[in-house]
Amino acid sequence: MRVSIVTITYNAAAVLQPTLDSVAVQDHDDLEHVIVDGASTDGTVEMARRYQAAAKSRGNGHDVVVVSEPDKGLYDAMNKGLRQVTGDYVCFLNAGDRLPAADTVSRVVEAAQLSGDGDYPAVVYGDTDIIGPQGEWVGHRHLSPPDHLNWRSFKQGMLVCHQAFYARTDIARQVEYDTRYRYSADVDWCIRVMRQAEKAKAPLVRVGGVVALYLQEGQTTIHHSESLRERFDVMRRHYGLITTSAMHAWFAVRSAIRSFRRKH
Repeated sequence: MRVSIVTITYNAAAVLQPTLDSVAVQDHDDLEHVIVDGASTDGTVEMARRYQAAAKSRGNGHDVVVVSEPDKGLYDAMNKGLRQVTGDYVCFLNAGDRLPAADTVSRVVEAAQLSGDGDYPAVVYGDTDIIGPQGEWVGHRHLSPPDHLNWRSFKQGMLVCHQAFYARTDIARQVEYDTRYRYSADVDWCIRVMRQAEKAKAPLVRVGGVVALYLQEGQTTIHHSESLRERFDVMRRHYGLITTSAMHAWFAVRSAIRSFRRKH
């Protein structure tokens, strides 16, 4: 089973190397890493090319593809990556984010292969931990994925981090990222992938343990208010205004409770 990891970069030289290193050490021997760069000027492309050359010299079954050209933003670049990949599954790992262990991809593949008879699952997903700028562990992501996931589950928030969401490529390509969104098209995309999975009667399978390390100061964190507004619109479109308004009221209460507990 071939797995494709897609990393989007733009002037990401300060945070990219740990991401590349975490993919390079994966022990799965049929792995593709597609780096889609937005015409960086800070050394990102040179870093990616060195990584590509090193992968060729190792000969461990890892293929690295580097594309650098102007794009129309993050999700336009993700759509380019989605069209580029050749793997059976695809996962998006942002610059600065990391795979937590050398056997991460192998565990994802094993979960897909052990899922039962019939087609391979539409999605294999797992847990996420948060890391700081130096790779230090900050904590577990406050939302945890359920054992039984479907597209309705995201009414409770984005229970599965985008970087911990391995989608079957043939299904993922049916629903490209909606580039009208700047910060939350990943939420919309995950929901639509899961809706396609339901139509195809393909299961969603949880792999045990952490499969992604998420850099705390990503774009969604930096642009938190804009991201929340977009997420409300995404959820309204999928779940309706009344349900979405009620759930966001609960989110506000939940956030206040967490804040109170931290202070006391």
